[in-house]
Amino acid sequence: MDQQAHTMAHHTKSYASYEARHFLWQASEDGKVATITLNRPERKNPLTFDSYAELRDLFRGLQYATDIKTVVVTGAGGNFCSGGDVHEIIGPLTRMTMPEMLAFTQMTGDLVKAMRNCPQPIVAAVDGICAGAGAMIALASDMRLGTQAARTAFLFTRVGLAGADMGACSLLPRMIGQGRASELLYTGRSMSADEGMAWGFFNSLHEGPAVLEAAQDLARKLADGPTFAHGMTKKLLREEWDMGLDQAIEAEANAQAICMQTQDFRRAYEAFAAKRAPRFEGD
Repeated sequence: MDQQAHTMAHHTKSYASYEARHFLWQASEDGKVATITLNRPERKNPLTFDSYAELRDLFRGLQYATDIKTVVVTGAGGNFCSGGDVHEIIGPLTRMTMPEMLAFTQMTGDLVKAMRNCPQPIVAAVDGICAGAGAMIALASDMRLGTQAARTAFLFTRVGLAGADMGACSLLPRMIGQGRASELLYTGRSMSADEGMAWGFFNSLHEGPAVLEAAQDLARKLADGPTFAHGMTKKLLREEWDMGLDQAIEAEANAQAICMQTQDFRRAYEAFAAKRAPRFEGD
């Protein structure tokens, strides 16, 4: 048992004090809510090979975080993210061998996989330009809060590529419908904030800078909730795509029976019986 406990301790660690190299990382005082800020505002926060890889590794690592319960993703300077940097990514890609190109596209896809596989709910706060890979980061989040200035474009076709990028042809139709997704992926045009709201891409719209605060408030509410159960919800939202209804209902029966063994389930009942608000601990 000691060996098992040692192995568990080796794989779990605190992420509140994580030191990001290619973007900003800030954890709340209690270490439960983390905010990632893409921080190259002079270029509308484009991604580079390095920031892609660090984001992928960070979201993979968050599976083992003992502290972080929810994550907010945003951009600095009034824009979310302009996608892959034209000079630092697009240019070099034109000079790469096919195996190098494939390694790059698999890495970008691995970022989306890591975001979907980490147990923490992810809230995107989207202002201004949200394009290409930036639109995919927003789409891979669990919820999206936007502003009236938000302009979301899956503009791969504009650089001569398919709209099939980082899971777009799977995630976007499920979010906004096949016809609307087809239009955005074929044309590469921007989806307005009002369209995004009407189509179910955005959960809510906010005034300019207030969007980040709203996203952090939402993340805080989730972090103060039954976080083990939230992780289960996220897991089944992902896994049930590939299930028939009977299989999904069985998976949910198993999941709920597991959640009924948590202390948070007992805390909720005891609080209800005592007519007070429950205080969840995530165990």
